[in-house]
Amino acid sequence: MKSVARPQTPTATDRRRLLLSGAALGTTAAIGGFPAIVRAQPDKIRIGHLTPMTGFLGPIGEYGAMGIKLAVEEINQGGGMLGREIDLLSEDSINPATASSKAQRQLERDGAIMLIGEISSASGLAISQVAARNKKLFINTGCNSDELRGKSCNRYMFHVEAANTMYVNACGTALLRDDMVAGKKWFGLTADYAFGHDLLRVAKRFLERNKGQLVDNALVATDATDFSPFLLKIRQARPDVVVSNLAGNQVTIFVKQYAEFGLPYPIVGFDLAPAFAWAAGADNFSGTWPVRWHYDVKGQGVQPFVDAFTAKYGKPPEDQAWADYMTMKAIARAVEEIKSTDTEKLIEHFEKEADFDILKGRNGHFRAWDHQLMQEMYTMSPKPKGKAAWDFLALSEPVPGASDKLEALAPTQEENACKMS
Repeated sequence: MKSVARPQTPTATDRRRLLLSGAALGTTAAIGGFPAIVRAQPDKIRIGHLTPMTGFLGPIGEYGAMGIKLAVEEINQGGGMLGREIDLLSEDSINPATASSKAQRQLERDGAIMLIGEISSASGLAISQVAARNKKLFINTGCNSDELRGKSCNRYMFHVEAANTMYVNACGTALLRDDMVAGKKWFGLTADYAFGHDLLRVAKRFLERNKGQLVDNALVATDATDFSPFLLKIRQARPDVVVSNLAGNQVTIFVKQYAEFGLPYPIVGFDLAPAFAWAAGADNFSGTWPVRWHYDVKGQGVQPFVDAFTAKYGKPPEDQAWADYMTMKAIARAVEEIKSTDTEKLIEHFEKEADFDILKGRNGHFRAWDHQLMQEMYTMSPKPKGKAAWDFLALSEPVPGASDKLEALAPTQEENACKMS
């Protein structure tokens, strides 16, 4: 039979040691970790970041990840948000199903207070649904589809990325100026998925309004790499203009093969990230394309960002790097202004349509009824041969002009009715 040790009465020395050990471990440990005292301790604010870092959108997703990482580092070096360090959870969203499951995990298990990022409109829709169920913000930095801020809008989603209508209207300004629309025959190549179909719809609306004619349009699978059948069709059609509604690195492949084929018809495009133009190279790049941002943009704070990014990563920032960097900085400023990370308070703050710095010539603001960022845009076309691998894109003056409202580029409520749930 085992003997049972009898409890001993603690001595004064034992009690002294217990008190000293409690002091060394901190008040929470000494008194058993009451929740109120745990909450009083400084902790981190978690931000979820999802964007494709692999696949045909991976090259620009990587820029987004680099941009937000730099922003978080700078914010933390400056004291964090409300005196608390930001803990960034940045992951590859891969596809809509994976994006949805990762969004749910980041919000429900990891305790993220909001989600930022994405490029694929299908994945963006999936993330927005998770965010709405959890009543947390999702700031879309790269999904273009008008539908996301139209029939699929919700009050927890805001859009830093421009809508397809804004890209078409920005590029259309240059095309109308150069007499490339009215009475002209256009041949289109369109990515065969939700984004491409939405962009084609908006492009058709622009052409009809301005008396242009889409004589043919070819749907292109997102994994297509050989454009020779399409190029032969273009040669047979002999259009006045070839228009690209393609997406991701597929635009790079098309631009390269178009240059090699030697067709004489001018190219225009309604979506092209600078990274994909850089990948095409100065000898292949041609045409007129819309863009949200470029490192040549003139604005307060632009050069410090460009210098910091280039010093850290050895190359200049791309459009998507700007979007994720600027969004994180804008969120940090808003949190400091309202002294809270509460979702409802942030929504109320942004819906007041107050202007804020977006690293462009003019400040921007979120439009209250669809949560779309009102902002300047630009077009880019080739420079004479540049000095570096990325220095061959000539940036236009901003549109709309300084005397016009930023809303001039955006879809109207008649074009893209949004009813917030």
